[in-house]
Amino acid sequence: MNKAIMWFEKHEKLSVLITLLIAAAIFFISSISFDNVKYSIGPLSIIYHFSAFFMLAFFLSISLVKGKNKNAKLLVVTFLLAVAYGVLDEIHQYFVPGRYSDLFDVGINSLGILYALMAYMISLKVRNRKSSNF
Repeated sequence: MNKAIMWFEKHEKLSVLITLLIAAAIFFISSISFDNVKYSIGPLSIIYHFSAFFMLAFFLSISLVKGKNKNAKLLVVTFLLAVAYGVLDEIHQYFVPGRYSDLFDVGINSLGILYALMAYMISLKVRNRKSSNF
């Protein structure tokens, strides 16, 4: 897994492109109008929100941090940018017919973001621990 992450760090433009594509996909999916559908928070909705924002934050962190372990401030920036995008996504949904805004969704988005940042931080620590042992 670390090799794949390192590959994306070396290919920064691709990481940025993937980040933008994920953001565009989230926006597109949020723009889909549903008629005559009763709003409910089900397992698929939770999985979607968590996964989409996990991937967004993961690739955003790769794009910003680029494997530099001493850049904790960039992880905070990543968190703030990704959460802001999640909030803006919910505001956007408010104006789409048949869609609803919900703070619960923002919370699930934020959990996905936190888990992505933790996974990336762990990969950095493991990588740095391996390189210091040699």
